[in-house]
Amino acid sequence: MLSLHIHSYYSKLEGTISPKRIVDFAIEQKQNYASLTDTNCMNGLIQCAKYAEEKKIKPILGCLITEKEDENISAIFLAKNNQGYSEICKIITTRNLQEEFSLTEIIKQSSPNFYVITSSLKLITSLLSEKNEFPDLYVELVVTEQLKKRTRILYELANKNNLKIVATHPAYFERTEDFLLHQTVCAIRKNSTLENISENEVKDPEFYLKDSRELEEIWSKVPEALTNIKEIVKNCNVNLELGKYKFPEFPLPKDETAFSYLSQVCFKGLSDKYKYISEEAVKRLEYELSVIQERGFCDYFLVVWDIIREARTRSMMTIGRGSAANSLVSYCLDITQIDPIENDFYFERFLNRGRVSAPDIDLDFSWKERDEIVKYIFEKYGYDKVAMISTTITFKARSAFRETAKVFGLSEREISKFSKLIPWTSASNLPDIENKFPESKSLKFDQEPWKTIISIAARLSGFPRHLSIHPGGLVITKNPITDYVALEYAKNKGLGVIITQPDMYPIEDMGLIKIDLLSQRALAVLKDTVNVLASMTKGKEKKLKPKIYKIDSKAN
Repeated sequence: MLSLHIHSYYSKLEGTISPKRIVDFAIEQKQNYASLTDTNCMNGLIQCAKYAEEKKIKPILGCLITEKEDENISAIFLAKNNQGYSEICKIITTRNLQEEFSLTEIIKQSSPNFYVITSSLKLITSLLSEKNEFPDLYVELVVTEQLKKRTRILYELANKNNLKIVATHPAYFERTEDFLLHQTVCAIRKNSTLENISENEVKDPEFYLKDSRELEEIWSKVPEALTNIKEIVKNCNVNLELGKYKFPEFPLPKDETAFSYLSQVCFKGLSDKYKYISEEAVKRLEYELSVIQERGFCDYFLVVWDIIREARTRSMMTIGRGSAANSLVSYCLDITQIDPIENDFYFERFLNRGRVSAPDIDLDFSWKERDEIVKYIFEKYGYDKVAMISTTITFKARSAFRETAKVFGLSEREISKFSKLIPWTSASNLPDIENKFPESKSLKFDQEPWKTIISIAARLSGFPRHLSIHPGGLVITKNPITDYVALEYAKNKGLGVIITQPDMYPIEDMGLIKIDLLSQRALAVLKDTVNVLASMTKGKEKKLKPKIYKIDSKAN
């Protein structure tokens, strides 16, 4: 058996294990499940679930949620089913976005859709004072040199109050020798050095991935603690329906379906675009509509059409680009401005029955006007059903080197001397960087402390640093977006921008529909130029107005 309390590197600047490695470790241990419980986030859950399903083992999806006022008070939430997963997403979102949040009050609501596992004495005592029953509450028991005394107290408290127990072993790094890597990321988070970081600011040195044999040996005399792991795993059955599209729903006129209304709008557009409607155009439009209907994309096209229609109403300049220009439907909906029939464009280049992914339509707006149309989308489809998509900022070679060197106590002057010769590349290239890049030939990292610094910095490759805002992507959902993913503020909270915790790739894996609204300075310049020329032309028309001469009918 394996622990149900495991953190990936999405427990930002605490955990050091990738979600894939957690699944691979479970397979190596010949287990049929893998658990992920990152701190106050679900960023890695979709990747973990996807990879676990590919490897044909069960993903146990959850989260360690901490009290806002005291992060030492915490509890693990494990989803039993899809409803439990959605409820956990909502709890994480509430914690991230609302000032007032009480972990105790959340647990008191006692949802039957998730398990709660906690080792917080204060939290357990508070819950016991309610004199309510919490059938899905488990006391977490962990054995390390530092925690033996506390675990004994928890065990006795559980026995005295007839509470269920479960053995876990929190994991933040893979092996015991990776504790230095864990210390490094914690020091980065605390903006400290290895020398100055305290024991309270890092995790227990024994919090590595403990194999099933070790866990079973430790708890052989308390078999109930192991049996309850099996019970929890058996009852956790989440199916995220990865790859199945969860389309937004376009508000339709009475007695219309998405297909009938889309067809109506498209044929109206066809008559507006062509003076003479050929049989070829009709057949092609009918064919494209049949493919769109078959793939279930009617609502998606209506949503994009609605965005364009609103932009035109507001006199905004927009451009639909990319492979969408191959579609007559896009042309008739005024999404694109290039006639695909006249230019002999193939619709299949954009969309076909064999294509797995959703159609990709990029819409360009003036940087001055994009926020206005984004606000319209939020108001039209609901603030609970629209969110900007995040992008995960990860460590690259230069940032990994600089941050690690600072943790080792090097001065800014020493660091800059070397970092300016490091190109923008993957941190994994650092150990051999002088051989791979000509500009780095003078770097000599074969002596200490540089050798150790480079070794650790290279391991930060791909580690999340923080979340930012995707340059154009937003997601619209049929149901509240927190049914699918958790939300948080972007790094610059002063902007007040709320983003999805997972970035665009897990969003797509989840089957959520991303719409790209890109901000272009060129369109702003173009619109300003057109307006200036229009005003100049209008002035000239007055000045150059031709004289009207009367013709004398009597003249020869």
